[in-house]
Amino acid sequence: MSAERILQHHLECFGAGDLEGLLSDYAEDIVFFAPDGVIEGLAGIRPLFEGMFAEFGQPGVTFELHASHARGDWVYITWSAETPENTYALGVDTLVVRDGKIVMQTFAAHVTPRG
Repeated sequence: MSAERILQHHLECFGAGDLEGLLSDYAEDIVFFAPDGVIEGLAGIRPLFEGMFAEFGQPGVTFELHASHARGDWVYITWSAETPENTYALGVDTLVVRDGKIVMQTFAAHVTPRG
C-alpha cells in the first residue's frame, strides 16, 4: 500500500474513532518521535492514541488538514484542531512507510490548554 493510501486510511480511522484500524497502519516495531521522547512498538503507542481518541472523540471537536505532501515512502502533514481541553494551533506529522506499514513517525504541535 502506498504512503498516500496509508495516510488516507489513517485519517479515516482517526476521524471515525477506529483505534484498531488506525493501529493496523503501524509496523510492530514502529518508532514514534514525540516532544516528550521516543516511543517504540505498537504496545508503546497504544496508550498515546487511546488518550488522543478520548480527547478528539468528544462533541464539538474540530480538525482541519492544512497540507499533505507525499514523496515515495514519506508523508508530511500539517493540521489544526480544537478540543474541549486544548487548541492545537499547528500540528505536524511526518510518516515513513515501508511494505505498507508506518515504520517511523514524528509528531509536534503547538498546544494551548483551553479554560
